[in-house]
Amino acid sequence: MWLIEFAVVLCCIFVGARLSGIGIGLAGGFGLLILVFCFGLQPTSPPIDVMLIILAVITMVSTMHAAGGLDYLVDLAEKILRQNPARIILIAPVVTYCLALFCGTAYVAFALYPVIVEAAYDAGVRPERPLSIATVAASQAVTASPMSAATAVLIALVSPHGITIGQILLVCAPAGLIGVLVGALSVYRRGFELDKDPEFQRRLAAGEIAPPRETRARTVAYEAKLSVVFFAVAVVSIVTFGSMPKFLPSWAVEGKIVRLSMPNALEMIMLSFAFLTTILLRIKTENIVNSSIFRTGLVAVVAIFGIAWMVDTFFSANRALLVDTLGQLVRSYPHLFGLSLMAMAALVLSQGAAIRALGPLGLTLGISAGHLVGFFHAASAVNIIPATGAVIGSVSIDRTGTTKIGKFVFNHSFLVPGLVSTVSSVLVAYAIASVLLGGTPKG
Repeated sequence: MWLIEFAVVLCCIFVGARLSGIGIGLAGGFGLLILVFCFGLQPTSPPIDVMLIILAVITMVSTMHAAGGLDYLVDLAEKILRQNPARIILIAPVVTYCLALFCGTAYVAFALYPVIVEAAYDAGVRPERPLSIATVAASQAVTASPMSAATAVLIALVSPHGITIGQILLVCAPAGLIGVLVGALSVYRRGFELDKDPEFQRRLAAGEIAPPRETRARTVAYEAKLSVVFFAVAVVSIVTFGSMPKFLPSWAVEGKIVRLSMPNALEMIMLSFAFLTTILLRIKTENIVNSSIFRTGLVAVVAIFGIAWMVDTFFSANRALLVDTLGQLVRSYPHLFGLSLMAMAALVLSQGAAIRALGPLGLTLGISAGHLVGFFHAASAVNIIPATGAVIGSVSIDRTGTTKIGKFVFNHSFLVPGLVSTVSSVLVAYAIASVLLGGTPKG
């Protein structure tokens, strides 16, 4: 019977991935209904903690966006890119990685993709090279950022095992950056040079490629800079409390000391700084709600709500069988869990949904919480299937035609840098986690 239930789960994941975005969550909800009403499985609790963390974080980021803070950060990144066009293959992914790392979302890098194309074109560099790895870098940053929805999921999973957000950053941030740089090397000589590329030459001869656009200096409002400061203070506060939980409030409950949980502390800090930013900078609340970041975050909430609840219910009902069947295999070959996480991320097109779906199972099968952190970057393999908004958007932005999805779908511009970066990041993160977190109790 469990095989039929598993088939239902896989079908819903596949259909949801085809729908993309909020469709993943809707398909998960439909699959859950089938598991409960048709197969009689008892539903687990929905992932409320994760959803609340994501809501709090996207509220703060959207508030900064409404104040112009994201535009200010993008302007700074654009200046860096245009000042170093000859080194753009290395600089572009580093800039997008840092920007997405700070903001907690890969979508903020969208504003840089046209700049990357133009700067590469001006320097005579094939735009596919920096654009493909920059797109991958933004995805890698999501699994290294203290502000991302995916990291919120990981915190909820490993904080009960004594792992702090500071430790997660020590493992994932440098590993992600190293993986991105290795990925950049993999595309350094990729494809024809522009003067030998047939598609570029065709577009050039047909007049389809316009001259590079002129950049105009924009005046940055004082409020925009101040909103970035507020956001930075909020991030530092979260990392500080997460790294030193002894400073969190505590209470005596039935003779035991109970300390404020880090997820709850994060939610309070994010909402509080969003409130201060709104009041002090006089931001209209409707601008926060209308922010593209806010809408994207809500999509992530629904996606995780449906897919995680369905997968949790299936794993809970078949826990004994799965542990007996897969437990020894995963203990003997832990890399299989990393491959499974990569496959899940490629299917659901979401780092947060992937780690939320398989993270609890990994802990149950004997993967230590520390090594789960080491495997976290495997959830960044969202670009294997060219169906994400970032991939499609990047292909559309490159007017030179060098960035593309091939005739066989999988032979696209992002596959090689994506796989190289993800595998490299996981190897580095696993090594760091084994040293720093190797003694963490198993889940």
